[in-house]
Amino acid sequence: MREKRDGSAQAPLPRNLSSPSWEAAADNIAYDSTSFPPPITFICGPANCGKSSFSRLLLNTLLKRYKRVAYLDTDVGQPEFGTTGCVSLHIIDKQTPDLTILYLKKPERCVFFGHDSAKKEAKTYFSSIIFLYDYFCREFYQKDEIDNPCKILLPLIINTSGWVKGTGYDVLVAMLQHTSPTHVVKVCVSSENKNLPNGMFWLENPQRKSVNLIQICAGNETSHRPEIMRKEARMLRDIRIIAYFRQCLPREMYFLNHKEFCDKLASVPLNGIPLSSVQANHNDCQVVSSVVSQGLHASIVGLAVKSSVLAENNTPWCVGLVKQGLSEP
Repeated sequence: MREKRDGSAQAPLPRNLSSPSWEAAADNIAYDSTSFPPPITFICGPANCGKSSFSRLLLNTLLKRYKRVAYLDTDVGQPEFGTTGCVSLHIIDKQTPDLTILYLKKPERCVFFGHDSAKKEAKTYFSSIIFLYDYFCREFYQKDEIDNPCKILLPLIINTSGWVKGTGYDVLVAMLQHTSPTHVVKVCVSSENKNLPNGMFWLENPQRKSVNLIQICAGNETSHRPEIMRKEARMLRDIRIIAYFRQCLPREMYFLNHKEFCDKLASVPLNGIPLSSVQANHNDCQVVSSVVSQGLHASIVGLAVKSSVLAENNTPWCVGLVKQGLSEP
């Protein structure tokens, strides 16, 4: 058993944990006496350095102090709780029992990006993140509501991708400047040329800004992961998509291979929506209406809704993924 800072006993953390320095960093953020309102923690670093693993460790630690924690999932290729191709905001109220397992959770809000890499459309990617962050601030982090007993402010974890060079670096700096986190966790690897610059690299005048910068070394958690977690990123993306659509099937239904899964999925009664009753948008460009049906056929698309609240930047909320079937005649 570990001991909390108040001296009470604390249950052991889930398996596949990293070094004691990671646990100390998570504790420092969760129990920072100067962090009020609750902390906004931004986690950054190069690819495959353990950002997601640390974010889960931090999430579990924060949930020991707070009843709910917000989690902004910005890695469209390897999201923690969402599906590939989406940027999502989650409100988590339970600890992750096993840090080695992929989990899907229903998001509080989600924006469909449509690519598995932010490099495909960096401007749209950035605006999607800022859109979700601003929503979080409006709904869960209004500082003028601190004294309102009916309004509980939530801590936020912002987990990022490993795209930290070139345009990726510019996007990362812009994200840091807009979100103004209270804590920044910078994960470093042994190869110096892959790391982010030293210090508060995103600030023009660091002396004027009070930010708790925490630097940790990359974890060695890959050796403890199941074999499936060491496979190619493409396989993990496929697993997430399969897991998402698996929810359409009864829990007690089993299948032995990919073909059997597809056959069972195809047998599920469909809720058809005429193509003429929906508006098809492409994130990157305008699509000629005469070829919309061809472009959507056999594709996975985001089903989105618009409202007057979203009129400012015309970004629709994604309410789920849809597998486009036969087009209209």
